[in-house]
Amino acid sequence: MTTVEPIRNKKDIQKVEKILAKQGQRELLLFVIGTNCGLRISDILNLNVGDVRNKTHIQITEKKTGKFKKFPINTKLKPLLEEFIKGRKNDEPLFLSRWGHRLDRVTAYFIIKNACKQAKLQEKIGTHSMRKSFGYHHYQQFKDVVLLQKIFNHSSPQITLRYIGIEQDEIDYSYNNFVL
Repeated sequence: MTTVEPIRNKKDIQKVEKILAKQGQRELLLFVIGTNCGLRISDILNLNVGDVRNKTHIQITEKKTGKFKKFPINTKLKPLLEEFIKGRKNDEPLFLSRWGHRLDRVTAYFIIKNACKQAKLQEKIGTHSMRKSFGYHHYQQFKDVVLLQKIFNHSSPQITLRYIGIEQDEIDYSYNNFVL
């Protein structure tokens, strides 16, 4: 199994967003939810229109852990969601395939992977890169590993740091700046 990486450069995230915006609202929203909420792809794809319509928070039971999670819809997501769900029914999947079924994780993977390839990113990218990017940039902004550990439901701060690639960044930095 190949471990995917976060997108560490905010400009790269913006490049990917521009590419996805040209492809469609669905593609862009999928990525923006992933990078702004830190959800696993299984939980993103499990959302229905009614889970976000007229809401200030998204509330889910995580598919992997069975744990309840509640978090606010931020100012970047709110207008994207409102536009995306206009005229849609509450009980329909938020992300539909071209054939009207719930979007599957393989299609989501190709959407994200291809956009990152077009943006010429060097990282190992997968759908989990969105969750890791959320964590990486959350940590860079707030430097609160314990809060991030709670958001991710990890058992220790060390696991969270390793998960978002901070430990490797620190190791690389020490090697690159050590000369004997």
